[in-house]
Amino acid sequence: MNNRLRLIIGLGNPGDTYKKTRHNVGFMVADKVADSFSIFLQRKKFDALYGRGFIHSVEVILAKPMAFMNKSGPSVQGLLNYFKIPCREMLVIHDDIDLPLGRMKIMENRGHGGHKGLKSIIDTLGTEDFSRIRIGIGRSEQGIRVVDYVLGEFNVYEEAILNPVITMAKNAVVTILCKGIKEGMNEYNRKRIMITG
Repeated sequence: MNNRLRLIIGLGNPGDTYKKTRHNVGFMVADKVADSFSIFLQRKKFDALYGRGFIHSVEVILAKPMAFMNKSGPSVQGLLNYFKIPCREMLVIHDDIDLPLGRMKIMENRGHGGHKGLKSIIDTLGTEDFSRIRIGIGRSEQGIRVVDYVLGEFNVYEEAILNPVITMAKNAVVTILCKGIKEGMNEYNRKRIMITG
């Protein structure tokens, strides 16, 4: 498995307006992976920024679709087709309001759960046969619309939890690529980062 080219997708919205928002944690993890393994996200193709490199012995295409979240599918399809990567060799990283902040869940072959970026990918590809890392951002307080919440920025307390979560997600990417999805699930799906004091 490790000698095959893999595609890693971080989901988010382009532009400085959305850079630090909850909906952009997929981009944040992709940037962390890029920095950690010197993969430069400078190439442009299919409305995506991407780079090619190695995560240990595994060759990867690491990409951030630059269409807005609900239009991510065509970018992902273009990259998969161009690099001749099967869907099952793709890992998608995205935010999830159904998980509390500090939690992360690795899954495969599941539906979109209402996430518009995942829905666009599944609808475009016609399959759910890929892996994903769900990064918990928690639910909004009563009275705050979901769209306003996910497009809002993390507060100082949340950032204290978010930063180690992003590192944990980066480590999960490495585990999934090098040891397999089951190993990743076993190691990370029950972990939770808490900030005390």
